[in-house]
Amino acid sequence: MAQAFVNSKIQPGKVVVFIKPTCPFCRKTQDLLSQLPFKEGLLEFVNITATSDTTEIQDYLQQLTGARTVPQVFIGKECIGGWTPGYLHSAETTVYLKF
Repeated sequence: MAQAFVNSKIQPGKVVVFIKPTCPFCRKTQDLLSQLPFKEGLLEFVNITATSDTTEIQDYLQQLTGARTVPQVFIGKECIGGWTPGYLHSAETTVYLKF
């Protein structure tokens, strides 16, 4: 179930961020990416606590990315990581180049 859920969210041409709303790093990521001029529907924040499969989703994200923590930012099917000081800011360029 968790694998199907995650795979249904990460799609070519879209930026998807898996988050927990209580996570301060997730909020920073949301704030940063929400400032960028995405076309409607091309940026999605997925609250993994809104499902009963939170643990399974984090387990599957770890299989995909090597990290169980959130946020996890995907550009298309490629994970560019989470909130590391400075890293996501430099990833803005990547986002602009891909969209």
